[in-house]
Amino acid sequence: MPIDKETIEKALGQVRYPGFSRDILSFGLLRGIEVTPDGKVTVGLAVTTADPEIPKKLYNDIEAVLKAAGAIDPEIAITVTVPKNAPAASTPSTDSKLPIDAGVKNVKYIVAVASGKGGVGKSTFAVNLACALARSFTEKGQPGRVGLMDCDIYGPSVPLMIGVNTRPEMEGEVLIPLENFGVKIMSMGLLIDADAPVVWRGPMIMKTISQFASNVRWGECEILLIDLPPGTGDAQLSIAQSMALSGAIIVTTPQTAAVSVALRGAAMFAKVGIPIIGVAENMSYLEDSNGTRQYPFGQGGGLKVATTLDTELLGEVPLDAAVRQGGDLGIPIVISHPDSNAARVFKSVALTIMHKLGQISQ
Repeated sequence: MPIDKETIEKALGQVRYPGFSRDILSFGLLRGIEVTPDGKVTVGLAVTTADPEIPKKLYNDIEAVLKAAGAIDPEIAITVTVPKNAPAASTPSTDSKLPIDAGVKNVKYIVAVASGKGGVGKSTFAVNLACALARSFTEKGQPGRVGLMDCDIYGPSVPLMIGVNTRPEMEGEVLIPLENFGVKIMSMGLLIDADAPVVWRGPMIMKTISQFASNVRWGECEILLIDLPPGTGDAQLSIAQSMALSGAIIVTTPQTAAVSVALRGAAMFAKVGIPIIGVAENMSYLEDSNGTRQYPFGQGGGLKVATTLDTELLGEVPLDAAVRQGGDLGIPIVISHPDSNAARVFKSVALTIMHKLGQISQ
């Protein structure tokens, strides 16, 4: 059976760009496929890189999948463009191959948003906090000063909640973060198909997180929030030890079960000498139109965590259907309902964090 373009394209979709989990088609590297009547296959790619090993690896991987698909002696043409100001290829350090504005070196404050357990709305809190921070900087004439790194590898929900779904572009080995509502965003959810499970062990997870820190053009951010995965395993500890964190925010809900786990999660930061900026209590209460509050998950859990940790209760975020709706639609409540009680809490927390970070750096 003669080979066709569809078969070739499907085969090329199996080739990953070296160092990433994303394939060369989604990176937009393919420049053409030609199949002659006698079955001769020619494939063209365009790559921007200063690393001579990358086109070699791509060539070998492409040749292998094409031959496996039935192509005989395929011709593979890879056009390589060296990025401007790229260092010499003989430079031994991997980091030195990256542009000077790549990575977190120009980020002033790196803040972890953490929880001991899942289901407390940590990512929802991180997204709304990022948008509130971005608005504060924009109002001061400093747009683009906030980043959000989604390190929740197994459940990357940040792209949905903040309304981004396109693939990040690449310049050489550097990923360009997407941006929405004034927030720069990078997430595993942007690099894999929406329905693709992430079945990875610890070393692969840490490699991806390391790339988010060193191979993403975060630029001169004032604050980079890191949405940590829930729990206190190796991934969380490694991030805390390797990312030069300025501090951490602990997110909990009021009930006793969440409080006890939040305290265990906070203990990890104490062990590695990272200050706790404060505690945020999510899903604190329901408020009706008359201002009457109900507390379906109990009351005072966030204050208990903050008191035990000798830190500040940053705010109590109410249960509001608009928060959930904003997450589903990709328009956080800070943007969609800026005058709501929940949005006001996020804005207050943002201002408090900016003030406390200034104190920490003094």
